[in-house]
Amino acid sequence: MMKKHTQSNPCKRLVTLLGIVGASLAASFPLVAQGQGVLNPRPSIFNEPPYNRTPGTTPGTTPPVTPAPPTAPAPVTPPTAPTTPPQGETPGAANNIVALAAANSSFRTLTTALQAAGLTETLSGAGPFTVFAPTDEAFAALPQDALQELLRPENRQLLVQILTYHVVPARVQSNQLQPGEVKTIEGEAVNVKTSADGVTVNDARVVQPDIEASNGIIHAIDRVLLPPSL
Repeated sequence: MMKKHTQSNPCKRLVTLLGIVGASLAASFPLVAQGQGVLNPRPSIFNEPPYNRTPGTTPGTTPPVTPAPPTAPAPVTPPTAPTTPPQGETPGAANNIVALAAANSSFRTLTTALQAAGLTETLSGAGPFTVFAPTDEAFAALPQDALQELLRPENRQLLVQILTYHVVPARVQSNQLQPGEVKTIEGEAVNVKTSADGVTVNDARVVQPDIEASNGIIHAIDRVLLPPSL
């Protein structure tokens, strides 16, 4: 009998142990249910107005929007000057023989004569040219009314002949001039003389040498040159 009683004790202990575990599991179920329902620490109402507003705002109002900081305007790059001459204008046009003569107060009459003769385009070309340019005083020394007659349209061919007699088809500085005859565009030659006093062309004296142009050079002279054929 004692042996049979001893064998039953482990069974009771097992049943008792299982009962305790079961009771513990059963006791945990109400707690889970409570956590899912009655004692939910954050019910859905806290996700609805007015509880979901930003702290510091009034219920039922829209939270203030913080404006974005203003952005600095993009820097404006100043336009650069063009590196090429305007359309229709050749490089160095502002410094060619015609342009320099027009800008020089000593060559007003010469500029008028070149325009009347239609030679401005020729002497604005590539060249090179050397022009023995009569000053205004040189034209004023012509016989009375001679200049007005030369500027008449019917005398244009004669004016062209006289003016081209002042042009040599080469670039020659004053220190490169050699005594002797130099052929002009007109076809006849001028007689150049050099001395310690300066340079003369026929009977005209060079009063301002070496006016540099982009397409040649100008030597101002104190008389108007007339072709020998005239």
